[in-house]
Amino acid sequence: MLKHVVFLLLSLLAIALCQQPGTLQAEVHPPLTVQQCTNSSGCVSQSRSIVLDSNWRWTHKVGDYTNCYTGNSWDTSLCPDPTTCAANCALEGVDYAATYGITTSGSSLNIKFVTQGQYGTNIGSRVYLMQDDNNYQMFKLLNREFTFDVDVSNLPCGLNGALYFVEMMQDGGMSEYSGNKAGAKFGTGYCDAQCPHDIKFINGQANTLDWKPSPNDKNSGTGFYGTCCIEMDIWEANSKASAYTPHVCSVQTQTRCSGTQCGDGSNRYGGVCDKDGCDFNSYRMGDKSFFGQGQVVDTNKPFTVVTQFITNDGTDNGYLSEIRRIYVQDGKIIDNSRANFPNFRGYNSISDSFCNDQKTLFGDRNDFEAKGGLKALGAALQRGMVLVMSLWDDHEVYMLWLDSDYPVTSPPTTPGVARGPCSTSSGRPADVESQYPNSNVKFSNIKYGQIGSTFGH
Repeated sequence: MLKHVVFLLLSLLAIALCQQPGTLQAEVHPPLTVQQCTNSSGCVSQSRSIVLDSNWRWTHKVGDYTNCYTGNSWDTSLCPDPTTCAANCALEGVDYAATYGITTSGSSLNIKFVTQGQYGTNIGSRVYLMQDDNNYQMFKLLNREFTFDVDVSNLPCGLNGALYFVEMMQDGGMSEYSGNKAGAKFGTGYCDAQCPHDIKFINGQANTLDWKPSPNDKNSGTGFYGTCCIEMDIWEANSKASAYTPHVCSVQTQTRCSGTQCGDGSNRYGGVCDKDGCDFNSYRMGDKSFFGQGQVVDTNKPFTVVTQFITNDGTDNGYLSEIRRIYVQDGKIIDNSRANFPNFRGYNSISDSFCNDQKTLFGDRNDFEAKGGLKALGAALQRGMVLVMSLWDDHEVYMLWLDSDYPVTSPPTTPGVARGPCSTSSGRPADVESQYPNSNVKFSNIKYGQIGSTFGH
């Protein structure tokens, strides 16, 4: 999944060492209730919370108001090298609602797109589910299902309200890297299958080497290192299109990459992760009347999304063989759409055979199979993955890969090119940020447990 973050500077004070949190703004994680379910006993509520990713936080000189990072550039006097920068700079606590437009109520999370705060404007955000104040919740979903309600009615073309899992470290890397004194409590340790270079601190060090300010995003840039891990995109969507996509890697857990490992540019398939993934997007798979406003799954109103991780033998000891999708809306269970192409099996779930046939049909390179396929994802699901929820716009390709024709140089009649009904001129950040600032996504009623235990049927 393509991911690019937008950073807001918030003037706060701290006394800290080595990427340690500040002390003026208390870091209070908004509470969020989730449920764990079994077929025999039903669902039990669990009191959890969310935390904002460290990339959004104000990074400042220890004991001083001086910014370590302003706009999309580092202060080279405070950050002459990665280790010194981590020692000189601290992360600060945040006001979730006022500064970032993030609110919770019971089992519901609301993420607003543009928030005008006291100190500036924030665009989008990314949060993680916490087990406690210092640890992310680790989900082990092999031979399990994961369910949530979502409202995407206020997400236009070009936005992505995403819910997904990545193989981050439970404590955000705090115990692994001595330079990281902030840990999961302050949202550190992010990684995904795109091996993003825009993460400001990786492995307890600042990502300042070869830092290049973005030419098209005044708040972002890229450093020498990327940060890679297996990723399961349960949900990437707006009101026009949606996809669920596994991405696998040849590495386990969060891994810092450099050079060819990162799979950058023309070396896309030479890195450690499968950046393309194996996606199921109903529109792209030939059913253009299944998902959207007024369609079978009607995005004008909320609905339930169920994802089942099926093993080959139906036990916890088997290997991942299929990822099934079910929807529930207005009390009605809706099976996922089926692929609708001539001479192509009517798949309605993700399996290795689906991925192989899809890649052949679309003429795409099968890096998913080369990096291990569903078995590799299943192993990560067994080890444990962190839940991520976010709302973002796309400064690189404008979310066309999700909701429009992409690549734009190919005829839309070519199988796999048409991914949604949005115009190829849509999704420009300057447009969506100015025209749809009040956009938002709501996630609620998160449940996980045994197959068949989390939804009425």
